Amino acid sequence: MTPEAKSQAVAAAVILLVVGLVIYFLPSLVLWIGQFSPTLAVVVGAVLLLGFFAIFWLRARYQRRRDR
Repeated sequence: MTPEAKSQAVAAAVILLVVGLVIYFLPSLVLWIGQFSPTLAVVVGAVLLLGFFAIFWLRARYQRRRDR
């Protein structure tokens, strides 16, 4: 395994671990926020879920730009 591939694997593992923890606690967080404002709870839930895809999209853009 090349050093670059190892670095990419570690970065992906860290991202997945952090996102996994966020998604694990997401229902509790949304229910807690929903006590104050249901609309805000929906927005926070959507932002956190879309953040997962945004991280990998931004990382892919960075990789493509770096490889040129």
